[in-house]
Amino acid sequence: MMQRTVANLPLHGGKAPRWLFHRMVKLTEGIVDVMLYEYDANEFLRRISNPYWFQAFSCVLGFDWHSSGTTTTTCGALKSAINPEKHGIVVGGGKGKASRKTPSDIENAGEIFSLSTNKIEDLIHSSKISAKIDNSCVQDGYQLYHHSFILTEKGKWAVIQQGMNQEKRYARRYHWLGEEVDELTVDPHRGICCDDETAKTLNMTADKSDATRDISVDLICDNPEHLKKYFKDRTIIPKSQSKLDCYFNEYEMPKHHPVLDEDLSDREFEVLKQACEIQPSNYEELISLNGIGPKKIRALALISDLVYGSKPSWEDPVKYSFTHGGKDGFPYPVDREVYDHSIITIKEALEDAKINKKDKYNALKRLETHIKSG
Repeated sequence: MMQRTVANLPLHGGKAPRWLFHRMVKLTEGIVDVMLYEYDANEFLRRISNPYWFQAFSCVLGFDWHSSGTTTTTCGALKSAINPEKHGIVVGGGKGKASRKTPSDIENAGEIFSLSTNKIEDLIHSSKISAKIDNSCVQDGYQLYHHSFILTEKGKWAVIQQGMNQEKRYARRYHWLGEEVDELTVDPHRGICCDDETAKTLNMTADKSDATRDISVDLICDNPEHLKKYFKDRTIIPKSQSKLDCYFNEYEMPKHHPVLDEDLSDREFEVLKQACEIQPSNYEELISLNGIGPKKIRALALISDLVYGSKPSWEDPVKYSFTHGGKDGFPYPVDREVYDHSIITIKEALEDAKINKKDKYNALKRLETHIKSG
């Protein structure tokens, strides 16, 4: 079952001070060590893909309690702190240009973990399709600019990505957890958290959009040429008259009145024709094709509603602790001494736990030897 969650965060300027980020990395490593010692990598993925846990984790690190930088800086600390060979986990991608390096990061992780070629290709597809869905299938007005892909040596994965709405000055964070995913495009939400709701959000991943997804595929496979009649007619050609062109222009008006207030250029229709040649077998395959973006996904959804009465979901899929303070001084400035003490405490606790475990192991071995000798 694949799970996804979302959180909304206001945009804040600035970045984490060097002295704080250095400590964030150390504390992150300590916390990850404890989690892997007490649980395993799968539990780590389940925790990090939970927006509430992620938010609490960020607050413990002392970055900020609600800004957009919470996502990018915390993921950056995770990427710096986690050692693939030591932890059996890789954090790929990141913010901006780093996000576009995710496929190569996954390939490198595949070499470290000796994953099969097919598994690596599946992971790269999961990375790309998660970004495509949150950018194009959930049309909430947020453009992705951060994408972190976290995978384990067993090939399990999670995604933390963030989009920006410049007008609202808000960022929205999307969490994915992939566990034996069958259909990435079908109602993947576990819970969605934010303070801001977008009106009229086209959500093609909703269960309510199931028929619309199927019809969208059928519309593409059945020659997209016949779809042109539903859009704005761009054949209004001005004709200037030689003697009267200084007074008025004559326009040749189109015979067809468009039903949809949408427009697709000839080049965009060419993309639909190419998709038709491929004959996608399902919605995931359709939206995976190059050139099938938000505009075409929306157009197909509108025509599905208009012609076949299959209404997609227009509901925004969003719903909606301090330890060391925050970098902005809220609710209080980060106490460096306390922060360093926390790092030391976690390391000492982890070492003590390892020693105790070793003592138990040695005791059992001694008992086993004693039984054999007796």
